[in-house]
Order: sequence, then structure tokens, then C-alpha cells
Amino acid sequence: MADANVRIPVEARDRLAAVAAAEGLSLRAYLARLAATLLTPAERAARAEQAQAALRAWNGYDPTEDETTRLDAELDRRLGRTTER
Repeated sequence: MADANVRIPVEARDRLAAVAAAEGLSLRAYLARLAATLLTPAERAARAEQAQAALRAWNGYDPTEDETTRLDAELDRRLGRTTER
């Protein structure tokens, strides 16, 4: 495994280091763990397709594009309301 240097603002580095330390990890270990848990946009899209296929097979749920757009907007509205608190 080769090491890599990544340049980020000092404030971001210090915050990440503090979070890592609070979890008993080095910054290197924390970033490696974080990278292993994140999905690329393509991976997220594939999982969404798998979930939709499972719902269709299980109970016939198959929203139209308009329904999906409306439901996404409602979820965004509700999430925005919780993050404002």
C-alpha cells in the first residue's frame, strides 16, 4: 500500500484529527475507515435500483418519476426542518 499526501485546510485537518482521536483512532486509520464506508455516486445508484427492484418484487411498489420527485422533495423538506433545530 502506497501512502498519499492530501492537502486540505488546516482547520479541516485539525477537526478530522479531533474526531479521530475521540474515537481512539489515528487520523490515518480514521480516514481509511471513512473511505471504506463511503459509496460512489454509481454505487449509490446501483443500490437504489436494487432497493426499487426488491420493493417491486415484494409488494408491487413502483412509483412514477413524478411521484419519486414529489416524495424526494417532501423528504428534503422534512430533513431541512430537522437540521434547523
